[in-house]
Amino acid sequence: MDFNLNEQQQQIVDAVQRVCAPFDADYWLRRDREGGFPDDFHQAMAQSGWLGIAMPEAYGGAGLGITEAALMMQTIAATGAGLSGASAVHMNIFGLHPVVVFGSDEQKARWLPPLIAGRDKACFGVTEPNTGLNTLRLKTRAVREGDHYAVSGQKVWISTAQVANKMLLLARTTPVEEARGTEGLSLFYTDLDRSTVEVREIEKMGRKAVDSNQVFIDGLRIPVADRIGEEGKGFSYILHGLNPERILIAAEAIGLGRAALARGAQYAKERVVFDRPIGQNQGIQHPLAKSWMELEAAWLMVLKAASLYDAHQPCGAEANAAKYLGAEACYGACENAILTHGGMGYAKEYHVERYLREAWIPRLAPVSPQLILCFIAEKVLGLPKSY
Repeated sequence: MDFNLNEQQQQIVDAVQRVCAPFDADYWLRRDREGGFPDDFHQAMAQSGWLGIAMPEAYGGAGLGITEAALMMQTIAATGAGLSGASAVHMNIFGLHPVVVFGSDEQKARWLPPLIAGRDKACFGVTEPNTGLNTLRLKTRAVREGDHYAVSGQKVWISTAQVANKMLLLARTTPVEEARGTEGLSLFYTDLDRSTVEVREIEKMGRKAVDSNQVFIDGLRIPVADRIGEEGKGFSYILHGLNPERILIAAEAIGLGRAALARGAQYAKERVVFDRPIGQNQGIQHPLAKSWMELEAAWLMVLKAASLYDAHQPCGAEANAAKYLGAEACYGACENAILTHGGMGYAKEYHVERYLREAWIPRLAPVSPQLILCFIAEKVLGLPKSY
């Protein structure tokens, strides 16, 4: 069992760091203040070939695994880009996995190359206002009309919908009262036609550079050719993307936590009070040391989950555990970084308050910590289902 990066993996980390270098902490501070999608960062990642890291080589991707993708996303966040930088490319890494697995050759050839090249930007339309995590109760309807579907409904917390020209959409093709088990939902990847789709940005606590939105769909026409796989099987298709997403979110959280920890430790070395650096005091040292251990432990779970996924082994428990542990370790590290800075930690110019605001994202999304605990209790410990 080897915990060291191999030569290729270390090259990935080094290369991603070089791409991120011009986009320093001050760049992301400006983005946090002004908003606006970081197109220049997105294009830099695209031009360097990183948007297709886990996509098939036949369509312009690198054909690497989720382990390498997790390394990339952790590295992006750890440079100081945090969740703002990671979220700008996050959808490219896992979002179209159902297309890779279940799409036709024609669909892959039509959809993957422009996404990998950065010409297309996609958003992921699943969550709805009144269903939350109960995906099987989604209400957005897609009604077949000849060679098209007519779609109407609402989605919420849809990232990048302000700038996206494509949407991966889960909609109901069978009324809920007629659906059996997990069937009745269909998955589409289609043009985001703004004549029939209204996008309203949600003002939020952090990550202003990457928009979150309410989406109102009224009569969107989707060609049958834009449906992925069989009608009614969409829920089973998106399940194939859930474990990679949890792994990548965990990696991003750990990267954000490491960025905060680095700033906290550096400040502790430089800040002198009572004629000594505050980092000489155990009251400052110990919380930072604890955060380092928590981040390292969470990272090991990320690597375990990713290696299982890449080996085509079951990894649901590990992926969920990685997401839970990574998010909690990240939040603790960001909090400790602020406490280390004292009052200056509350000032935007020191960056750590922004990191703490962003640290809420992996704790809340894409699945709550409470549901992860329920999953582990039921699926790993064999306890009765509680919800």
